[in-house]
Parts: sequence; C-alpha cells; structure tokens
Amino acid sequence: MSYTNEPTPTPTPRPTPKSNDSRKLIYGALVVLLLGTWGYIIWDKSESKSELTQLQTQFTNVDSARNSIQLEYNDALARMDSLTGDNAQLQGALGERKQEIDKLKGEIRSILKEKNGDLSKARTKINELNGKINDLLSEVERLKGENDQLTASNQQLTTERDTLSSQKQQIQQNLTATQAEKDHLADVGSTLHVSNINITAIDVKGSGKEKATTTAKRADLLRISFDLDENRVATSGNKELYVCMTNPEGKPVSIPAYGSGTFTTREDGDRVYTNKVNVQYQQGKRTPVSFDWKQDGKYETGNYKIEIYQNGYKIGEGIKTLKKGGLFS
Repeated sequence: MSYTNEPTPTPTPRPTPKSNDSRKLIYGALVVLLLGTWGYIIWDKSESKSELTQLQTQFTNVDSARNSIQLEYNDALARMDSLTGDNAQLQGALGERKQEIDKLKGEIRSILKEKNGDLSKARTKINELNGKINDLLSEVERLKGENDQLTASNQQLTTERDTLSSQKQQIQQNLTATQAEKDHLADVGSTLHVSNINITAIDVKGSGKEKATTTAKRADLLRISFDLDENRVATSGNKELYVCMTNPEGKPVSIPAYGSGTFTTREDGDRVYTNKVNVQYQQGKRTPVSFDWKQDGKYETGNYKIEIYQNGYKIGEGIKTLKKGGLFS
C-alpha cells in the first residue's frame, strides 16, 4: 500500500474580538439611522396629510360659505324679479333706485367671482340689497292699498257711468222717438189734401166739340179735376202727384208710353200709377188741378176708380161709373 503525501491545509485565521465589535456598532448605527429616516418620513407624511385635511376642510368651509352667500344673492334677485315682474306700478319706483341696485349687484358679483373674495363683505352687500328689496316690498304694499282704493273708486265710477249711459241711452231713445214723431207729424202735416174730385167722361165730336157722356162706348177720354187744399206747412214749389186708375175688372190701368210706372207708397207698398202730374203749389193757397186721360181702345162699362197720392200718402179718391149705352144713347 502506498501513501500519497497531501499538503497540510493552512488554518483560517479567526477574527479578533475587537474587529467584530466594530462591525456591530456600524450595523447598529445604520439600523438606527434607517429607522430614524423612516420615522421622519412617516411623521412628515402624517403631518402633510393633516395639513391637507385641514386645507380641504377650510376649502370646503369656504366653498360652503360661498355657496350659501350665492344662494342668498340668488334669492334676493328672485325676490326683486318677482316684485318688479308682478307689479307694473313698481317700474317707476325701481327706475329711481335702479342705479343703486345695479351698483350693489355688480359689487356682489365681483366679490363672488373672486377666488379669495371677501365673503363677509359680500354678505353685507347682500343684506343691503335685501334692505332695498324690503323697501320695494313696502312700496308694493302701499301701491296695492292705493290701487285697491282706485279700483273701488273706478268700480263706483263705472257703475255711475253705466247708470248715466243707460239714462242717456233712454233719453236718446226718447229724443229719437220724439224726433221721429215730430218728423212724422211734420211729414204728414206737409202732405197735401185733395177735395172736389170730379171725373167726367168726354165724347169728342168730329168737329172737335166736346160733350159729357155717361156711356162707355161714347167716352173718348176721362177728364180728372180736383183742388189741392190750402196747407200752411207745405212749402211752395213743384209737387208730384201720382194718379192710380183701376178699371172695372179691378186691374190697374197702365200705359208706359203715356208715362205709367210704379212708385212706393207709405202704407200700401209699391203700386202702379197711371199718370204722374207735376203741380206748382203755393203755400197756403188752394190750387186747382185738371188733366185728361185717354187710354188705348174703348172704355169698359163699370166703375173706374181714381186714387191720388202725394208724398207717399193717398190724399184723395173718386169713382166714375160708365154705363152701357142704349140704341140711341
């Protein structure tokens, strides 16, 4: 058996106790320093968080106060708008104070817009604005009282006016009726009247000689005469007389070629007139009238009725009877 000689290992030197103690001190110092650093960081973070919380609280309080003041301001504006919108009479009073109110509103808006605006000053301004609004409210109440009095007075005046209007209307109706009656009486009073109506059938001979007749076959024309009586109301001047003739059959005699036509009466409606006669009348004097009527063809036996109209009224009538003649009549 062979043996190999191996080198003997060199022993590791052990640290001396002094070297170990130095390291421990260094490690301890580092640990303490690290712990101190972390403690400071934690403390600083805690302080920052506290300050942040305080700032947030302050901001919240400021924001809440700002919102509260904004609400007060909005409420004041709403009150003013309500007052001026519902009370037209306030427009004049508001106009006198508008410059002051607009100035206050501008100052309040400026403060509220500023990030660090003086909220206490804004509140003071809002209180001043509310004071002016309260003055306006008092003005409204005063105006309402005056308006109520005016309304009551207007109602009374309206009642009196309606009564007077009704009375006036009644008086006007009475005056109109009286005037209408007066006009009617004047109209009737100025209407002429006929008397002495005479209707004669005339037989005209070949020589031109005329002879009265009562037979239909010998009648060549009818001569109508009458008097227009005195009338002190009717004015002088031309008077139109409408003569209506009715034949024995009851039919109106009308020959347009001779001037026949229609006219309107006051009581009998429209009628056919046989002849229209124009007469120059003199106020207060009797005026005789005479005219001839010759119809186409022969006259019939029976009654010819003559009716005379003036101013739409019938003023007279007469009848002429034509007989059937005998052999020698």
